[in-house]
Amino acid sequence: MSTESNAPRYSIGIDLGTTHCALAYVDISASDGESTSHGVLAIPQLTAPASVEQLPLLPSFLYLPHADELAPGDLALPWTDASGHAVGEFARSRGAATPIRLVSSAKSWLCHAGVDRRAPILPSDAPIEVARVSPLEASIRYLTHLREAWNNAYPQAPFHEQDITVTIPASFDPAARELTAEAAKAAGCTHLTLLEEPQAALYNWIQNSAGNWRRQVKPGEIILVVDVGGGTSDFSLIAVLERDGNLELHRVAVGDHILLGGDNMDLALAHVVARKLTEAGKQLDPWQMRALAYACRAAKEALLGDPALQSQPIVVPSRGSKLIGGALRTELTGAEVRATIVEGFFPAVQASARPVSRTRGGLTQLGLSYAQDAGVTRHLAALLGRQVGATAELEGFVAQSAMDGAPAASFLHPAAVLFNGGVFKSDLLTQRTLETLNAWLTAEQAQPARLLSGADLDLAVARGAAYYGYVRRRGQGVRIRGGTARAYYVAIESAMPAVPGIEPPIQALCVAPFGMEEGTEAELPLHTFGLVVGEPIHLRFFGSSVRRSDVIGTLLDYWPPDELQELGAIQATLPAEGRQPGDMVEVKLRAIANETGTLELTAMAIGSQEHWKVEFDVREQA
Repeated sequence: MSTESNAPRYSIGIDLGTTHCALAYVDISASDGESTSHGVLAIPQLTAPASVEQLPLLPSFLYLPHADELAPGDLALPWTDASGHAVGEFARSRGAATPIRLVSSAKSWLCHAGVDRRAPILPSDAPIEVARVSPLEASIRYLTHLREAWNNAYPQAPFHEQDITVTIPASFDPAARELTAEAAKAAGCTHLTLLEEPQAALYNWIQNSAGNWRRQVKPGEIILVVDVGGGTSDFSLIAVLERDGNLELHRVAVGDHILLGGDNMDLALAHVVARKLTEAGKQLDPWQMRALAYACRAAKEALLGDPALQSQPIVVPSRGSKLIGGALRTELTGAEVRATIVEGFFPAVQASARPVSRTRGGLTQLGLSYAQDAGVTRHLAALLGRQVGATAELEGFVAQSAMDGAPAASFLHPAAVLFNGGVFKSDLLTQRTLETLNAWLTAEQAQPARLLSGADLDLAVARGAAYYGYVRRRGQGVRIRGGTARAYYVAIESAMPAVPGIEPPIQALCVAPFGMEEGTEAELPLHTFGLVVGEPIHLRFFGSSVRRSDVIGTLLDYWPPDELQELGAIQATLPAEGRQPGDMVEVKLRAIANETGTLELTAMAIGSQEHWKVEFDVREQA
């Protein structure tokens, strides 16, 4: 335990984003309650060969150059003469011209259960001669760059001695949380906590309000946080209630993990431009399509950020005269951007709309599991409909609609909305989303939701994470409660005679209930299991965001298809000390919600003090 003399001086918040990373901090010693001394680290990074600039954001891109591509010293940073790779702005710009050497979306790959996330698989479409790295290693390199940047700026307060909060999507499953924690610890985060990104954005809003947030929300209301970034769409629902005369915030639900964000929009625009080039008799190869998507990103941001702009030039590089004979030039218009993104990704649908799924092909390319339906508003409607009863058993919460005598709702009614993520830099997309939501509310005779404004969409998550770390350490300021966002279950296979063509039925055993608070543990006292020693064992693993009443040890014989989602497997290997490989040990399971924000299962031997951590399996399944 830290003494006062060596206690961390700073609470550091890190937004480990799909397209950008950021680092913010609160000076703990110079802050008091909701009044904080805080800032954002200017991050030194390469912007061109041998050119270093300090920028508030570190693009989440890793460039792996050819050994003879750059001159000696071109990759030098203030803390190293050469690293062999580039992270940040130069990586992004260089990779736009040579995408086969560019690692991007590492965060999305980190939660991809269908691949070995420790294996060197990125860039996913690189030829054999290009060195690759794992999603875990790419994440470590981003975080290591931030660590070195911090130590370069604050050598008197070393990074490893500070309180560090790293943000994750609210929808990350336990395996992805474990991997994020592993990457952070490998990069020097000694005092680590994980925090959900929508919560971090709301903490930043609270921090910016300087205590006035209590006048902007009231008991019985639901705050909806809509976070659409470069790679994911993340939703959280937070209830406002009054207890002992004080306002409290409780996170009551989160959305599914949806790989849908700015990257999808860039790709959609790239296809719009590619069609125009095809009509002009110019065909693009896959390499050029990747470069085109990067070019469309910059054009999209400019056109959505300034409605007065009519168009932006698009330049597609060529790999040689035999292909086309030079760079291709065209343009992307504001009308094309609005038609593609507003109508394609934020359609004005009914509250009853749901995401459309299609039958997948038997063989597909190995890649990210992108959402099949691009409509963000349909995904939002599905969440609100699924969570209509989310506050029914929340102590101290009385919905405003119930007090007003409104008819029963078909979806959970938000009273306020906080937008986050770079996509919402466009007022057009913010207005469309809010208008669509309010149309749903009006149809059910509910008051329109109001906009909670004032957040810096690029830095809100990092700032909010730093503020959360400060509040958590000092015990001052408001805390968002809620615990685990899901209930977790393991599958129990029934003992039955072998029947050709029929698999044994399974039951689902609750090992961690919904809302399990961090720093707590729960044991399954009435259930024992046999674990094989000396060999790995696998357990199927499920999660539910709607089953709030299940307690530890609840055993389900049946559940509707939309109540439990299979998340993957957990793995344990018990050492065969004093036993023969294959022997079975009788154990009980204990779930622990760690202070870091991860969930851990421990197998405890019956009749002895032996125990083993049951690891969440983050390896490719055979």
